[in-house]
Amino acid sequence: MEFENTIGLETHVQLKTKTKMFCSCLLKTGCEPNTNVCPVCLGYPGALPVMNKEAVKLTVMSGMMLGCEINRHATFDRKNYFYPDMAKDYQISENGNPLCIGGGVEIVRADGTKKFIRINHIHLEEDAAKINHYATTSGVDFNRGGTPLMEIVSEPDMESADDAIAYLTALKEILVYAGVSDCNLEEGNMRSDVNISIRPVGETKLGTKVEIKNMNSFSGIHAALVHEARRQRACRANSIPIVQETRRWDPEAMETAPMRSKENAHDYRYFPEPDLVPVELDEATIASWRKLLPEKPEARRARMIADYGIAEYDAEVLSQHKENADYFEAAAKGLDKKTAKALCNLYMSDVMALLNASGKTIGACAMAPAALASLVKLAAAGTINGPTLKELLPEIFEKGGDPEAIVKERGLGAVSDTAALEAFVDQAIAANPGPVQDFKNGKKAAAGFFVGQVMKLSKGKADPKIVGGIVARKLAAL
Repeated sequence: MEFENTIGLETHVQLKTKTKMFCSCLLKTGCEPNTNVCPVCLGYPGALPVMNKEAVKLTVMSGMMLGCEINRHATFDRKNYFYPDMAKDYQISENGNPLCIGGGVEIVRADGTKKFIRINHIHLEEDAAKINHYATTSGVDFNRGGTPLMEIVSEPDMESADDAIAYLTALKEILVYAGVSDCNLEEGNMRSDVNISIRPVGETKLGTKVEIKNMNSFSGIHAALVHEARRQRACRANSIPIVQETRRWDPEAMETAPMRSKENAHDYRYFPEPDLVPVELDEATIASWRKLLPEKPEARRARMIADYGIAEYDAEVLSQHKENADYFEAAAKGLDKKTAKALCNLYMSDVMALLNASGKTIGACAMAPAALASLVKLAAAGTINGPTLKELLPEIFEKGGDPEAIVKERGLGAVSDTAALEAFVDQAIAANPGPVQDFKNGKKAAAGFFVGQVMKLSKGKADPKIVGGIVARKLAAL
């Protein structure tokens, strides 16, 4: 019997706020354990929560970016469970009336086909503390406890591990664009609980769901889904019942292992949070937040292709990181399509190489967008040649400066005067009879040698294309 996968993800995203969800403790990574805490996030009896409006705003903005319906009346609930990472023995979450309902993300599969992954809802809650395990003891760090956490719950619309990674990649891109989260997997800003079941092909009823908890890397999620899909098929092939349970991923053994039986909603004994009033959103507030939304990544890609005449691949790479796209567009402003395409080529090759080598982001380098545009315009106008551009770029990347002023100050302008270039070519031919004879003997590559000699004589200022034409004409006449 042939089976198909049904996969859904519950993605937890830490929001980019200055303080925690229900108290004024600062959110900052790298601090000593249990230093950014107070009676509220430590769960002291009688401590009362105060809602973080910025977290509500960022959640609503996320929902709008993802095409969700915004709930005008959202409420918080207590999710009751006993575990060391939640000192008050309950988590403040949204169960019955979440902030965002519906929506979805379009993914592009490896074969180029597209699929729309539906979102069931997005709710806002507080994050749990972090449990650190040592050789013989464990400790709880409450610095993370109370962090505003947005949980994005998808429908089981994904059919493969590749679908899941495409969904998470698109989701991360959208949320980073909106500025709601850094989505840094290494810092735990984004992690997912993965739900997977299998069913016979053609059947509509979902199979028995298994959840894999707290996956914090795309590679781990992919490997866990591939393994779990195989494990469940093996169970069916050997008439072993698949039980609803929570499993963990063991990256060393490269397999999932049982943790506990899967909880259902009634196990948490949800009830309305008595210390918080409902979130009431009016149209004016929602409209003001909507104005803050950036252009969606996929829309930006299409516009960049149309506006600047760049290739689809280049638009895809540039738009993956908002900072790169913003910089490129700032530099390309006012350029014609031909020059904008030259700018894109330079950015995709040399600038990206400098970023990779330095470990910097484009915003951290000293080169202003106008400076990069100036370099490209100087080359397009023939004021400087390609080698000079390549020489100046790393310097301006590191130190900044006005390319036009530097070119004038150092006399780096290209030599394009035909008489001067012909004199250089004559000098090179006269000084190198051996390569001249090689050319006469049919070694046409010898012409390149003379172009190089002229570049040396001109101290790199000659235009190689013009020089090449003069060399070819003079050698042919010998």
